[in-house]
Amino acid sequence: MKKVVQMFVAVFLVAFIFVYVTARINSLQGYSGANTLTIYNWGDYVDPDLITAFEEETGLKVIYQTFESNEAMLTKIAHGGTSFDVVVPSDYAINKMREQGLLLPLDHELIPNLEHIDPRFLNLSFDEGNKYSIPYFWGTLGIIYNSEMLGGKELESWEDLWDDSLRNQIILVDSAREVIGIGLDSLGYSLNDTDPDHLREAHDKLKELIPNVKAIVGDELKMLLANEEAAIGVVWSGDAALIIEENPKLNYVIPAEGSNVWFDNIVIPTTATNIEGAHMFINFVLDPENAAINTEYVGYSTPNRAALEYLPEEIVSDERFYPGPEITDQLELYENLGKRMLAYYNELFLEFKMHRK
Repeated sequence: MKKVVQMFVAVFLVAFIFVYVTARINSLQGYSGANTLTIYNWGDYVDPDLITAFEEETGLKVIYQTFESNEAMLTKIAHGGTSFDVVVPSDYAINKMREQGLLLPLDHELIPNLEHIDPRFLNLSFDEGNKYSIPYFWGTLGIIYNSEMLGGKELESWEDLWDDSLRNQIILVDSAREVIGIGLDSLGYSLNDTDPDHLREAHDKLKELIPNVKAIVGDELKMLLANEEAAIGVVWSGDAALIIEENPKLNYVIPAEGSNVWFDNIVIPTTATNIEGAHMFINFVLDPENAAINTEYVGYSTPNRAALEYLPEEIVSDERFYPGPEITDQLELYENLGKRMLAYYNELFLEFKMHRK
């Protein structure tokens, strides 16, 4: 009998330790249960006060984790082991996640605030019918420039960047799709071109731009331009808005040849363990007043048409950051090019960077 009791106690202790350790690991990894919601987002990409308001309204505890690139996010979710309830990938990453079976379909009945999204930003090619994703923020890629530093010169197109007078004046974003895209757009090709001859032609033209390129950088681009350490930058519109806020001498333009229009989107990954809470959060941030608060904090353009009524007129009337359909209809979304073609884009970009040395 004593041995039986000892065995029972041993089994109980093992079970207790297993449950405790599992719970501890899950809490460290961002495990979501009925009382918590784990969000995986870009850094500083939601107003912290909104998170607090959501917690107070719902009683849920939000665990907020960040990533620096779509690729890093995809790798972490694909490997499993971490439970995220809400994730904010970019448009081209949606296709990748769908192909890998990493997304749950959304229940639109649980997201009544979806009605506030501008219809021109719904039913896009990367997720027709918005079965898996809802637009969160959107923007464009363009040129920011300081006309005073250029002697009063105004820029209107990608082709303007090749002007001999702009020697050592341009800062480029450190991203293959964007830089190779400048070459493609300037030649009249699609941003999703997969013709090796066209891509090599774009690369060769970009080589001619090298004398005008001062640097190829990441986040420090904003500080360099605001501090007038260069006159021109190729940037995303949201970054441009923040730079101009710091230095009103700068202007932002969507190039005449066309450019990229991008969307970051809210999705529910298959790792979700609080699906109801995830829908609650999506509906919460789509509330027009909440979307307006979030937009003023983040600085990017909101796809929430009703939220525009709660934003300052100087923001929503600025066509540089809220261009009409006559502009956006001419812009291109990045498509998922597949690993092999994306690797070729990266190879060409690396060659371009090597030529600068």
